[in-house]
Amino acid sequence: MKEFKYVITDPEGIHARPAGILVKAVKGYACDIKIAKGDKAMNCKAIFGVMGLGAKKGDEVVLTFDGADEEAAYEEISKFMQENL
Repeated sequence: MKEFKYVITDPEGIHARPAGILVKAVKGYACDIKIAKGDKAMNCKAIFGVMGLGAKKGDEVVLTFDGADEEAAYEEISKFMQENL
């Protein structure tokens, strides 16, 4: 299992457009990917879960990757987060 911690820098936080792109990107992987803020953890492959976290600028989110292609998923999704959020 791999873990990636990231502090949101986008002034809008995780809003609809990047959440949709994130969900689309993670759906390409077989591994289980969760996104968490505080004590709330959601399936990163479900847009309502990602949006339901209500992550704003300055919030830390933790993504966990667990499964066969976790290394590839970790590389792509951590890069996506840094470039877009």
